[in-house]
Amino acid sequence: MSGAVRVWVDRDRCCGAGNCVVTAPEVFDQDDADGLVLLRRADPPADAVDRVRLAVELCPAGAISVAPRPVPERSSTP
Repeated sequence: MSGAVRVWVDRDRCCGAGNCVVTAPEVFDQDDADGLVLLRRADPPADAVDRVRLAVELCPAGAISVAPRPVPERSSTP
């Protein structure tokens, strides 16, 4: 089951520090070729959301964004 957030990464801004990978390895990885961030899961599991938010704070380049996922509207027809 996914959490309630969506994650984006900007590889052009990434400096390869790796804080995100250490903080939330189930969501982030680093490219073996250049060391830049790779997004493993744009919809992280609920138990990883706090770690993803921490990764955003710890990213020295500001290369990670997180936002709430929109809640689908319910149909009014039964």
